[in-house]
Amino acid sequence: MLKLPRYILAFTRALLLIIPMGLMIFGYLIASKLFFKHTYERAFLLRRLYLRYTNFILGIRSEVQGEASLHNALYVSNHRSLSDPLILCQFLDAYIIAKAEVADYPLISTGAELTGILYVKRQNKDSRAAVRVKMKETLASGHNVLVYPEGTVNKELGTLPYRQGTFREIKKMGIPLVPVCLEYRDSKDVWHNRNMIQHFFLQFGYWRTRAKLIIGDSIDAKDGDELCRKAEEWTNSTIIEIHKNWPASHFNKIIQLQNAEK
Repeated sequence: MLKLPRYILAFTRALLLIIPMGLMIFGYLIASKLFFKHTYERAFLLRRLYLRYTNFILGIRSEVQGEASLHNALYVSNHRSLSDPLILCQFLDAYIIAKAEVADYPLISTGAELTGILYVKRQNKDSRAAVRVKMKETLASGHNVLVYPEGTVNKELGTLPYRQGTFREIKKMGIPLVPVCLEYRDSKDVWHNRNMIQHFFLQFGYWRTRAKLIIGDSIDAKDGDELCRKAEEWTNSTIIEIHKNWPASHFNKIIQLQNAEK
């Protein structure tokens, strides 16, 4: 159970996000009809501006290492929380492959579609195949794409096995691959066995969410399977390094025990 002050804090934050989101989306849609043409550059700029505001309101404090300097690349990241894209997409202009359930959230779905999202039904083979085609078209047109190759959020120390299909496709296309790692210091920020509203009120009923984002160098391999393995290994080793240097991390004790057993 959330204490009442935490409930009030989270509810206030929700209002401070939803109202400006509606105004920004409405204003952009009207302006794009009357004054300028809708372009992905303008949409990404709108997204970055809103996410900077969002991270401030939600009390998200992120340490960032590396830079998303490559364009027309596939960025792959581990997946911890609903706030993952809120943090990463401040620093990366990319179309996001996301689960289809996001389309069910009013207003959020409108903003997501406006600023670049490709929906996939994880359990539907036809949907996954269609999104893969759309991903290839998006990359071929010169844009970045962001993928969460675990396929879902993960609360364990190491990643879930990365799905290989996407890596095979981009290897055939000759598209650069950039691994990304995003970790949270506190367990309350990791999404597990909650719906979106429950998680929001738990995570943002506290004043601070502390995260670290590391954008790696591009990697290459002889084939898609090896590319997948290299990305997964890089991410897992980076996760260990992040939490090892975070004394207050919820994973730090696990890492200490693992090191003691070696």
